[in-house]
Amino acid sequence: MIHTEAEATASAVDYRPTEHVEFVLLVIPDVNGSLRGKALRPDAFDAAVRHGTVMTDLLLALDPVDMPIADYERFGIRSGAADLVVHPDTSTLHDLRWRPGWRVCLGTPSWPDGARCELASREVLRGVLAQMQDVGYDAVAAIEYEMRLRDENDRLVTSGISYSAGEVTALDPFVSALRPALDDLGVELTAVHTEAAPGLVELNLAARPALEAADNAAYTKFAVKELARSMGMRASFLAKTAPGEEGSSGHVHLSCWREGTNVFAGGLTLASAIAGVLEHLPAASLLLNPTINSYKRLV
Repeated sequence: MIHTEAEATASAVDYRPTEHVEFVLLVIPDVNGSLRGKALRPDAFDAAVRHGTVMTDLLLALDPVDMPIADYERFGIRSGAADLVVHPDTSTLHDLRWRPGWRVCLGTPSWPDGARCELASREVLRGVLAQMQDVGYDAVAAIEYEMRLRDENDRLVTSGISYSAGEVTALDPFVSALRPALDDLGVELTAVHTEAAPGLVELNLAARPALEAADNAAYTKFAVKELARSMGMRASFLAKTAPGEEGSSGHVHLSCWREGTNVFAGGLTLASAIAGVLEHLPAASLLLNPTINSYKRLV
């Protein structure tokens, strides 16, 4: 699929802010779910909306500690870290409440010949969703994240009691600052509760169409880490931070819809879907548990 300048212009309608902006973070999700990109001045962002801006394809071939993944042949270090042309998806453009004068926007990367980079995480998901739509289904997802939170003295903020009413209120003022920050990013935070390990907190996001849900998940991790740092705190989504304690995970509540009806609600469709998940689970573990630390959480 070719990303044309006309498409970029059409997607840019009414994207301009009403208040002063210093920088726009133009980012793409990497293979680890982290956001990578660069800060553009408003005039440079305007130019990117019209023509795209250049980033290295190495962004799609780095591991969680920023080491190049040498196994990829088409892009990354083995292909010379060539260029990607990144076009802002202005439907994802939002303000950063904790950083006045800054905004953030997800980008759509293309190869230099104009073809969309089908290997980028967001484009892989877009392709899967297109295959589902070809057989009449739309996917909806609600995502939950667990993370560990430390205060300004590097102490874990809870003692590790599950669903504790007393301890969840002690998460204020962080949670009270997080909710409006996520609102500004277009993310609906529906619930927060404590989990069964010191400092372990779960965040529940509202159900959304699958691509939007994935965008919201990426924005949530970014916001949690950035907001915590701005408050002198520290947040980590690492799968296993301490032996003998529960690790952090993520949950995806998935449903499939056809003509406004949830086809997982009764009938054989859900059973067939679960059977398919079980059949492909060993291979899917490569994506669901991609690091040694992920494995440590399971054992």
